[in-house]
Amino acid sequence: MKKLSDERLLELGLNPKLMPAHVAIIMDGNGRWAKKHGALRSIGHRAGVNRLREIIRFSSDAGISALTLYAFSTENWKRPDSELAVLFGLLIEYFNGEIDELDENEVCIRAIGELSAFPDEVRSAVENAEARTRRNKGLKLNIALNYGAQLEILRAVRALCKSAIESGELPTQADFENALYTAGLPELDLLIRTSGEMRLSNYLLYQAAYAELYFTEVLWPDFTKSEYIRAIAEFQRRNRRFGGVE
Repeated sequence: MKKLSDERLLELGLNPKLMPAHVAIIMDGNGRWAKKHGALRSIGHRAGVNRLREIIRFSSDAGISALTLYAFSTENWKRPDSELAVLFGLLIEYFNGEIDELDENEVCIRAIGELSAFPDEVRSAVENAEARTRRNKGLKLNIALNYGAQLEILRAVRALCKSAIESGELPTQADFENALYTAGLPELDLLIRTSGEMRLSNYLLYQAAYAELYFTEVLWPDFTKSEYIRAIAEFQRRNRRFGGVE
C-alpha cells in the first residue's frame, strides 16, 4: 500500500488536513445484495468480504489512523446454523488469506468483542493475526466480533466497580474509556452505515457520542472506494462544533 500524497487526495476531492482519524463502518446489506442478484446469501457474504480489501487499502493509503469494522454482532447468533458456518469459514479464510499483505503494509489487527464464544479455528485465526501484526505501526484495523456496545459498557462498569472497591477511589471518565475495547484509539470521527438502515444497532454507542453519522442506500458489496471517498468528503463538509458555537 502506497501512501497518497496531499496532491492526490486533493485530486480525489478530499482535504488532506481534514481527514478523519478514526472511521467505523456497519457493513450492512450482504443478504439484500444476494437477493437482488438472485444468489445465495453465502455469495453475498463472500462479496462483502471481497469489498474489504479496497476499503482497508484506501484507509491505509489515505492516512486514516484507525478503521473499525462491525463484522459479527452479539445478535448475529440468532442466524441459522448454516449461515453461521459460512460466516465462520469466511472469517478463517480472510484472516489466513490476507494476513501476509496486511502485515507487509504495517496494518495492526485487533479484534474487539468476546472471542471466547467462537469455534477454536476461528479464534486461532484471529489471535494469530493479532499476534503477528501487534507491533505494526500503520493502520489500526479493528474487527468487531461477537461485539455489542451495551455489553461492552456493562463489562467496563463491572471492571471499574471492582477496581473502585479495591482502591477506594471513584473512576474518572478516562478510566472508563480505558476500560472499553477501543482504549488507545483516536476518538471516533465518522461512522458509516450501508444499505439504507438508519440506526446504530448496538455499535460503538459510547464512542459515537460526537461522531458524524453517514447513512447510504448502497449495499455493502457495492460500497466501492468512490463511495467511501464520497462519505469522507461529506464528513469534511460538516461543521463540527462539539456543543460549542462558531
